[in-house]
Formats: sequence, structure tokens, C-alpha cells
Amino acid sequence: MIEKPILSVLKGERHTRPPFWFMRQAGRYLAEYRAVRAKAGSFLDLVYNPDLATEVTLQPVHRLKTDGAILFSDILIVPHALGQDVAFKQGEGPVLDPITSRADFAKLSLDALDERAAPVYQTVRQVLVALPPSVTLIGFCGGLWTVASYMVAGRGGDEQAAAKAWAYHDPEGFDQLLALLEEASFHYLVGQIDAGAEVIQIFESWAGNLPEPVFERFVIAPTQRLVARLKAARPTIPIIGFPRAAGPYLGDYAQKTGVDAISLDSGMKLSYADQCLPAKMAVQGNLDPQYVVAGGDLMEIETARILKALRGRPHIFNLGHGFVPHTPVAHVERLAAFLHEWHDQSQ
Repeated sequence: MIEKPILSVLKGERHTRPPFWFMRQAGRYLAEYRAVRAKAGSFLDLVYNPDLATEVTLQPVHRLKTDGAILFSDILIVPHALGQDVAFKQGEGPVLDPITSRADFAKLSLDALDERAAPVYQTVRQVLVALPPSVTLIGFCGGLWTVASYMVAGRGGDEQAAAKAWAYHDPEGFDQLLALLEEASFHYLVGQIDAGAEVIQIFESWAGNLPEPVFERFVIAPTQRLVARLKAARPTIPIIGFPRAAGPYLGDYAQKTGVDAISLDSGMKLSYADQCLPAKMAVQGNLDPQYVVAGGDLMEIETARILKALRGRPHIFNLGHGFVPHTPVAHVERLAAFLHEWHDQSQ
């Protein structure tokens, strides 16, 4: 059996050439993605079409020879499956019918989750069959606080003001929303795993700018419960946590949630991460996507700095967040080539 480098890193092994994949590696910077997206009609039509979603999931694997393939989907599939209206509008991003009270919350239901998520599970099955044998298939969901923030605000970009307003004025009601999301996310991730996902990543993209009690109650606690349930149900599947912009809470998140690895955002000081994370925990990250927009020698210098700084730990190279749409594809190809050629003589 061919070794899958990402899985071996998540078991604690170090590689002289760390494996890599990129967040948002299938996206608008690829001409072949834009062609499929135009064929699909809408973003959700693309996500819910297993043949097209399989095609775009595989595009960067074939072009860049990445060690990981992340399922092409979106963190807002869960609220959509719960019955919330979700649309992706050109130039605006996701727009949802806001859930602002317990009465709105009562309209949501788990009843249709499996039916709505079925095309996503089929995509996972199809991708698994088509992947090169050394490539790891990564499934995912959004962090519960992040998804709740979208659901309450109806869109991104409000600095979680709407979610904070509900959480501060009615914390018990907000807990109920998170509990429903926990249940839905658990079933959604188990569905991905049973279809063939080999690793799960939890994207807590809006973990930053939270007071300590809020982070503990609404980020760490529900993530801890979700991770514990996943590990009890599917104990062999590693889980990567991505608490973006968690800053000084990074160590608490890593130690209390029970995740197997931590993905680091671009603003995280690597020496701090090394100090606060458990000694043998695998890390992932953390190149600023804007370095790839800039390209050239500067991109390679920064990439080498990260690789050297994290050489003492099991490391999966990645970005500190996803590619931006206007990233030149030639820069991405140069970065992938640099990573393929990297060999750390110190290990």
C-alpha cells in the first residue's frame, strides 16, 4: 500500500519534504474552474452536482500534484440543509435569511439534512475513486461559532456583531442554536467520513476578536463536544482545527478541543505556536495568500522561512487562509514546484 504523506504527518511523522495542499485550492484563479462554474449555473448548483463538484475537486490535484484533495463544497451547506435560505450572489458572497431569534430558530430542522447532503456524499465517493493513491481526501465543516455568525447576520463582514448581540443578550438561546449546529455538523461529517473522507478540517474562520469568556463558551466548548463525538463514532479519522486569528487562545483551543492538528493563520507567530501547542502536535500552514499574489523570489523566501521554522514538528504546508480569486495561476504553479523540490537536509 502506498503511504499517504498527509496521514503519516497527522500520526506524528516528520518529512524532509512536508506534504502540502492549499486552502481554496479549487477556485476562481483556475481557468478550468471558471469554465465548470459557468456550466453549473450557480455556486450551489455546482456544489450539489456530484460530477461537476468531483471535477473541480480534482483540478488542482492534477495541475499542482498536491498531497491532499479537499472536497469542493462550502461551510454553509449545513444551514442550507437545516432549511435556512442561502444564496451566493455575484460580488456579494453568501446571503442568508437571518436567524435572529428563538422563533426563527424554531423553523430549522434536521429532517432534510441527509437528503440535502446526499449529493455531497456522492461527490466524496467519486473523488475517492479517482484520486491518485498517495493523495489524502479531506472533508470539512465550518466551526460552529463561524456558521452561527453567518446564520444570524445573514452575511459575512459584520465583525460578528449580530452573533455577539444574540449571544450576549440571550446566551441560553444562542446555546440552543449551537447545539443544533453541533448535531447537524456531526451527522454531516460522519456522512462525509462514511463516504470516504480520510481527514476532517473544522474551519473556525471567525475565531478572532472575541472576549475570553465568549471564546471559551461559544468556540472551545461546542468544538470540544463535536470532536469528542466524532472520535467516539469514527476514532481513526484525524481532525484538523483551524481557529483563524485565535491569537493568545491558540493553546487553549488545541489542548481543550481534542483536535489532532492545528492549522495556523498567516498572522500567527510560529515561535509562539511552537511554544503553546503540545510538543508532538502536527501543524499546518501558514503562508499569507498575498505572497502568492506577489509571486517571485519573495514568495519562495517566505515559504522557505516557514518550512525551516516548523521543521521540528510534523508539518503539512498550507496557506494561512484561502487563495484570493485574482491569484496568478503561474505563481501557484511555481509555489507547488518549489514545495515538490524542497528537501530539508537538517532532518
